[in-house]
Amino acid sequence: MLLAGCGPSVNRYLLIEASLRAHDPKGADAIVQRDEKEYGGKSRVLYGMDRGMTLQLAGDYQQSNTVLDQAEEEVDRLYTRKIRTESLAFMTNDTALPYEGDPYEQVLINVLKALNYAVLGQWQDALVEARRIDHRLDVLSDRTRDKNAYRDDGFARYLSGILYESTGDVNNAFISYRNAYEVFESSRVWSHTAVPSQLRVDLLRTAEALHFTQELTEYQHRFPDTRWETSQALQQLAQVIVISYNGRAPRKEDLFLDLPISLDALQLVLLNRGFSQANRQSNQVVDTVLYGLNGRVVRVALPRLVPQKTHVPVDTVSLIQDNGTRVTLNTQLVQSVTALADKALSERMPGITAKALARAATKFAMAEGATRGAQHAAGRDAAPWVGLLVGLLTKGLAVASEEADKRSWQTLPDEIHLARVWVPPGRYQVQSQSPGGSHDLLKPEALRTLSLGPGETTVLIQRVMP
Repeated sequence: MLLAGCGPSVNRYLLIEASLRAHDPKGADAIVQRDEKEYGGKSRVLYGMDRGMTLQLAGDYQQSNTVLDQAEEEVDRLYTRKIRTESLAFMTNDTALPYEGDPYEQVLINVLKALNYAVLGQWQDALVEARRIDHRLDVLSDRTRDKNAYRDDGFARYLSGILYESTGDVNNAFISYRNAYEVFESSRVWSHTAVPSQLRVDLLRTAEALHFTQELTEYQHRFPDTRWETSQALQQLAQVIVISYNGRAPRKEDLFLDLPISLDALQLVLLNRGFSQANRQSNQVVDTVLYGLNGRVVRVALPRLVPQKTHVPVDTVSLIQDNGTRVTLNTQLVQSVTALADKALSERMPGITAKALARAATKFAMAEGATRGAQHAAGRDAAPWVGLLVGLLTKGLAVASEEADKRSWQTLPDEIHLARVWVPPGRYQVQSQSPGGSHDLLKPEALRTLSLGPGETTVLIQRVMP
C-alpha cells in the first residue's frame, strides 16, 4: 500500500510549463535545480538534459553546456551496465535502471550544445559539436540495421551544415545538407517532417559555390521552382538564424494490463475496471488489496505515449532596421520531437513487452511459492489465514511494484522550427509574432538590438508556448 500510494504530489513539469508560459525561464530552471535530489542517481542523464534546456532558455548558455557535458559523459559511461542493477530492475521495474535517453535525445544533447556555442559566437566550439553530431549519427547508422528505424537525423545534419557554412567550410556544409536532404526524404512518412524549402536553397547555393556541376544540375531538376542567391552575393550581408521551440514534448503514462488466471479473477478484473487501464495511479492502493487478496491476477505495466501537440504551425519573427525597413521571417518545421519519441517507443515496445511479461510472471511465481511455503510451515490449522496474509503481502507487492519507465526529456518542445535569412548590415530590433496575432517582444535573454556587420552570423532562440 505504501508503494502504491507514494509519488510526487505535484508534477514538476507542470510547474516548469507554468513558468515558461509566464515568460519566466529562470523560474523553470530553478524548479529543475530544486528537484535535483528527486531525480535520483538513476536519472542523472535526465536531470542534465532537463537542466541544460532550461538554462539555455534562461540565457545561461555557458552553464547549460557545462550541465549538458556532464549528461553526455554519463551517457558514455552507461554503455557498460552492472548486472546487479539489471537484476533489481527485473524484480521491480525499469525505473531501477539508469536512464540513458533514447538515441534521438542523445543527439539533441549535442545539438543544444552546438546552439549554445553559436549564440555565444564561439564558432570553433560549435564546429566541434557539429563533428560530434556527425560521428554520433554515423555510429548510430552503422549499428542500426533496420532501414526504417531512427538511424539518422535530418535536423541535426542540417544544423551541422549551417554551422559549417557559417564558418566558411562550404564543402562540409554541402555534405551535411545533402545528408540532411536524404534523411528528410527517407523518413518523412514517420517523422511527419517534409524537406524544408530553405534546405533546397542551401543545396543549390553550395553546389554552385563548389562548382559541382552534376549535383547542381540534378538539384535544379528536382527543385525547378526554387530560386537562390549565390554565395558571392551573400558575402557582404549578415545572416540571422532563428531557432524556435514550439509547444510541449509528449509525456508518458502507465498502461496497466491486468491478466486474470482464473474465472474468479476474470470477474474481479472486469468488475474493477477492465483489462487495460491507463494512468490509474489513484486506484493503485485498491488494486493492490483486491488483487493481493484474490491472488490470481498478474499485472503488467507498459509505457504509453501521450502527445501534447502544438497548434501553431508557423512562428513569425521580424527584424526592424533603424530606418524602419522590416524583414519578416516565417519559421519552418525542421523536427517533430513527438514523432521521434513515438518512433523510439514503438521500436522498443516489443522488447519492453517481453521483459514486462517475464518480470510479471517471475514475480507471481515467487509470490505463489512464498505463499505455499508459509502455509506449509504454519501447519494445517493456521494455513488458510497465513496463506491469506502472506498472499496479500507478496502478491499485492507484485502488483504495487509494477510500473512502466515513464522517464523522458520533457523540457523539449513538441516541434523545432527554423528560419534563416541574410540582411544588409546595420542595426535591427527583433520582434516576435505571438500565436494570438499581437506582437510580443522576445524575452530579455534573446531580445536585443542587433548590430550586424558584413559576413556576421547571429543565432536567436525562442520558446513558443501556445
